[in-house]
Amino acid sequence: MYFDELPLEDEILDGLQAMNFTEMTPVQEQTIPVIMDGRDVVSCAQTGTGKTAAYIVPLLNNLLTDDHEEDALNAIIMAPTRELAQQIDQQMEGFSYFLPFSSVAVYGGNDGQAWDIQKRGLTKGADIVIATPGRLLAHMNVYSIDFSKVKYFILDEADRMLDMGFYDDIMTVVNKLPQDRQTILFSATMPPKIRLLADNILHNPVEVNIAVSRPPESIMQSAFVCHEEQKPLLIKHLFQSQELHKVILFAGKKAKVKEVTRMLRRMGIKADEMHSDLTQAQRDTVMHEFRNGRVDILVATDIVSRGIDIDDIPLVVNYDVPNDAEDYVHRIGRTARAANEGMAITFVSDADQVKFYAIEKFLEKEIYKMPLPEGMEAPAYEPQKNARKPKRRHYDKRPDRRNGTKRNKPKQA
Repeated sequence: MYFDELPLEDEILDGLQAMNFTEMTPVQEQTIPVIMDGRDVVSCAQTGTGKTAAYIVPLLNNLLTDDHEEDALNAIIMAPTRELAQQIDQQMEGFSYFLPFSSVAVYGGNDGQAWDIQKRGLTKGADIVIATPGRLLAHMNVYSIDFSKVKYFILDEADRMLDMGFYDDIMTVVNKLPQDRQTILFSATMPPKIRLLADNILHNPVEVNIAVSRPPESIMQSAFVCHEEQKPLLIKHLFQSQELHKVILFAGKKAKVKEVTRMLRRMGIKADEMHSDLTQAQRDTVMHEFRNGRVDILVATDIVSRGIDIDDIPLVVNYDVPNDAEDYVHRIGRTARAANEGMAITFVSDADQVKFYAIEKFLEKEIYKMPLPEGMEAPAYEPQKNARKPKRRHYDKRPDRRNGTKRNKPKQA
C-alpha cells in the first residue's frame, strides 16, 4: 500500500515525497490509519520496520486537521536514549518541512546553551516535544511546565525504557497529562511489564503486532566457538590479516568495550569506543569520525544496536553473545542495509553457548561455525551440556527462638 492512498493532507504528502517515502511498511500500513482515527495503540515492532514514520506521519496529520492550542505543548514523544531522540528529531524535521509546527528535542549530555533552548521550547509551547525521560524530569524538577494541553503521548521503545529503570519517570509525566489524550506505545518486545504499563496508561487500545523478522539473507552469519581467553587472539587474527573499514564490534559491558578499544589501538588500528560514559558531545564526535571513515572500527555497547542508521557497514562482530535473539537481530542488522551485503561474526565462549543456541533456535537455522586459526584448539559446541544446572540448596535446622519451632533457612551453597 502506498502513502498517497491514505487520506493525508497535501503538506504531509509533500514531506513524504521529499524524503522518498512512497510504499508503506507493514507496521505503517497497520498503524497509521488507526492513529489517524484517534485510537490508542500498542504496537510490537522492532527497529528497522519503519515505526518512527508510523507514528510521526499520523501525528502531524492529526495536528494539521484537529483543533489544538497554539503556543502550547500538544504532543510528547519519549525515547530511551539520546541517539534515538536525535534520530526521531531528524525525521520529524523532514516530515514536517512543509508544516507550520515547531518541535524541540530534550535530551542530556549537552551544554548550557542546549538547556536554555530546551527550556524555551518547553515553556513557550513547542508543538512537539521529543524527550528522554531523565532529561524531561530534570526540567520538570527545576521549573513549572504546562502539560494541560497535551493531546498526544507517544512512547517509543518502551521495553528499553523500562529496562533502564524509567518506569517511575514515565508515570510522573503521565500523571501530569490530561486524561483524554491519545496514547501510543511502541515496543520491540511485549513482556508482562509492558502489558502492565499499557493497561495503566492506555484506554481500549488497538494492538498491532509485527513479528520479529529474521535477519535478511544478505547477511552472511558465522561464529567462532572459542574459550574466553582466545577472543583477543581472534581479534588480532581478524583485523591484522585484512584491511577493514566501517566495522562495528559489540561487547556486552563498558569495561570490555574500553579494553578491546585499547587492544585495537595497540595493534595500530584506528578504533574508537561508544558507551554511556561518554558525553553527548563525545558521542557525536565519535559517530561523525566513524561515518566519515576516520575511525575504522567502532567498539560499542548495545547503545548503537538500535536507532543508528549507517548504510555502508560491511561487518559486525559480536565479541560477546547478546542476551537474547532480538538483541542479536538488532546488532547484526547494522550491516547489509540499503540493498548492501554484509557479514556478522560472533565469538561464542563456553559460558555463552546456551544463549547462542537459543538464538539459532529463534532463527530456525544453524549458524556456520568457522574453524579457529592454526594453533588454536576450539572447545566442542555442546550447548545442552553447558546449560547451567540448578544449584543444590542447603538448609540448616535451628530452633526459632521466637516460637520454639524449627525453621528451614536456605543459605548459599
